[in-house]
Amino acid sequence: MFSIAEFEAIKAENAALRHELEQLKRLIFGSKQERFVPTQVPEQLELELGQEVVQEQAESDTETITYQRRKKLHPGRTKLPDNIPTEEIIIEPEEDTTNMILIGEEVTETVDYQPGVLLKRRYVRRKYARKEELEDQPTIVIGAMPDRPIPKGIPEAGLLAHLMVSKYVDHLPFYRQIEQFKRNHDWTIHKSTLNNWFAACCKLLEPLYDQLLEKVMATDYLQADESPIKVQDSDKKGKTHQGYMWVYRNPLNGLVLFDYRKGRGMHGPKERLAKFTGV
Repeated sequence: MFSIAEFEAIKAENAALRHELEQLKRLIFGSKQERFVPTQVPEQLELELGQEVVQEQAESDTETITYQRRKKLHPGRTKLPDNIPTEEIIIEPEEDTTNMILIGEEVTETVDYQPGVLLKRRYVRRKYARKEELEDQPTIVIGAMPDRPIPKGIPEAGLLAHLMVSKYVDHLPFYRQIEQFKRNHDWTIHKSTLNNWFAACCKLLEPLYDQLLEKVMATDYLQADESPIKVQDSDKKGKTHQGYMWVYRNPLNGLVLFDYRKGRGMHGPKERLAKFTGV
């Protein structure tokens, strides 16, 4: 027979063991959210088995995933086709090279466009050094590269003019011009490259735009209107924002000026009409 004290101790131990068993069942067979390490309850017996199961379960729930991210390819410099006509231009230094020897050449290739013909222009700049200085550090002279519309760029003025006229006069968007170059000249040019050339052309044409502005505003009577247009957002692909195209017309000489603004406020017209004194 057990005494009352012994009976109460056995009863408490039994309750603790049952609680521990329920916790282990939840840990092993329960849902993932229910798998946790229970806090120690008062008078609960410690079981080494529980700690081993918890450690094993924690390790099995942890998974290490490794992967390789492909580096985004850059279009790089536009490659010119080999089958187009090539014009070679030899450029000699401006200095007197009588007592010098030729030590090398630097070659730069550009692309130009003549009506119906895509042309590769090959500039060969010759380098010279003085004979008596060859063993030391010779003074090297080289022919100067002609100025180009876009510094260090490959497009010549004829090609840039063709792109702009085709876009704004013949209404050919750039993607169609890219298809034409591929079909007619076997030349693949990236859209991003064409867009960069276009931006550079706009910068070059700013002085002409300023002159047009002066001629349009040189009148006592001016016509103006604005039209809302949807503009593709360069930051969010497939999204558009509301823009406004202001048009100013001089009825005396018929000249028209287009001025794009992101908003409809007074800032745009106020800036353009700053020097206008008519009605």
